[in-house]
Amino acid sequence: MRLHHELGGSGPRVLFFNGSGATLEGSAIIIDGLREFATVLAHDQRGLGKTGIIDGPYTMAQYARDAADLLDHVGWSTCIVVGISFGGMVAQEFAVTYPERVERLVLLCTSAGGEAGASYPLHADVELDPAARADKQVPIFDTRFTPEYLANDNFASALATMLRDREFVPKSDEVRRGEVMQLEARRHHDVADRLHLIACPTLVMAGRYDGIAPVANSEAIAARIPGAELRVFEGGHLFIAQDPAAMADIRGLITPTQM
Repeated sequence: MRLHHELGGSGPRVLFFNGSGATLEGSAIIIDGLREFATVLAHDQRGLGKTGIIDGPYTMAQYARDAADLLDHVGWSTCIVVGISFGGMVAQEFAVTYPERVERLVLLCTSAGGEAGASYPLHADVELDPAARADKQVPIFDTRFTPEYLANDNFASALATMLRDREFVPKSDEVRRGEVMQLEARRHHDVADRLHLIACPTLVMAGRYDGIAPVANSEAIAARIPGAELRVFEGGHLFIAQDPAAMADIRGLITPTQM
């Protein structure tokens, strides 16, 4: 297997894990934002983007192992780990499996599974037509996204339109197959009873209006990681794009001496 990966930026070393169905190309804005103050290593996870399909089924342990192999490949023994949504799930699996390799941990809009709560079951919507899937998922990306709210907030309206439009982007059968295998691994994610193994400084970040990974799930994660800090931001599942304080807080954890 060859993992497509990119390394760029300058500063502390950061391993970044992307969200469900996300590729480096689609997440360039977030990755570029991190690279303003960190050296960021990011990759298209198995089944996605330029890494492409690897024989399945996939497991969360495999996603974590892929990252460990990638660190070995670039010569990083340790690093800071940042994971968003599904990437936050992989980051948790990585941190409990390889705690000695994680200097600091940042978890955004994610869930631990099991008794700590699961994120919205995206796998259940795979067979829906694009319009029906958008109708279900857009309102839970930010629970404020009612027609009345969107009519009075131009940025929220543009964000909702972007979320809806992406459901209509044509995809090959091979791309869909990779995404489905990722969602199947996501479906079985459960690190709730292993989070106590994480010993590094940890920041857990949640969007106040997130219906995909509710605040309660982040509270459960923070309660299980010794010394973890929880911060809640004004936004939904994409609060990192909605609340400027989010990226500033990530920078504060990654480069504390520069703030």
